Amino acid sequence: MTHERELVRASDIGLWAYCHRAWWLARVQQAPHQAPERLAYGVEMHAEHGAHLRRAQRLQRVGVWLLILALLALLALLALPRLFG
Repeated sequence: MTHERELVRASDIGLWAYCHRAWWLARVQQAPHQAPERLAYGVEMHAEHGAHLRRAQRLQRVGVWLLILALLALLALLALPRLFG
């Protein structure tokens, strides 16, 4: 016998903690949301936040690589007088 395990989301835990009945209606009975426009707005805002987060992570990686390159350039400049002096 195999059981498929579902991912337990923080929003599910929050909804269950806030109101067990609301969680049961939404997850078990699949009742429609009372304010679908608010739900859609929340999904949109989370997607936008995720995009901003991914951009910030990319910029952070670029910054680390630029710092490494700057340190290598500094080491090269400090080593030049010793090589040719």
